[in-house]
Amino acid sequence: MQISKIKDKKYLAKGKRGVIYTGILKGEKVSIKKKNPDSEAIDRIKNEAKFLKILNKYDIGPKVIESGKDYIIYIYVEGDFLPEFLKKEKSELKKKKILISILKKARILDKLKINKLEFTRPLKHIFVKYPKVKMIDFERSYYTKNPKNVTQFCQFLIRGKYIKNNLKVFKNYKENQTEKNFKEILKLIK
Repeated sequence: MQISKIKDKKYLAKGKRGVIYTGILKGEKVSIKKKNPDSEAIDRIKNEAKFLKILNKYDIGPKVIESGKDYIIYIYVEGDFLPEFLKKEKSELKKKKILISILKKARILDKLKINKLEFTRPLKHIFVKYPKVKMIDFERSYYTKNPKNVTQFCQFLIRGKYIKNNLKVFKNYKENQTEKNFKEILKLIK
């Protein structure tokens, strides 16, 4: 088990369902996410580990090193939270590239029929270290016939005025999640 080999463990953050620590494993900074003892949610950490392992193939979430019943160890995610990046970044082109990258990752989730949730308010779940984007917090993810990752992220983009509001284009994608309809959304990014 790798968890016993982690050095310099430090508390990082606490969420509703998990407590996160950082540490060093084989010279690399890692995060350890454990079940929040105050949480009544069942098998959320196990659920997150399952989805992260699937999404590691698509470079969407942090790389999982090991997981157990109540913990996950993954490579530490560096960068700014998305809202901070958008506020600090002066280059409109860089902002546009990052938003397109996130939409493409949301599209992969839609194609995999995985609903992530939290895309309408991606305050602390999307990290940007330009040009890379990583998403965290997949503990509430689930499979569904009608995932809403792209359309939910578009709601965030509309509120922030990062995308032209074209209801017909969004409706077309919502009703028929084809590559063609997705590309129409990408054209709306400012």
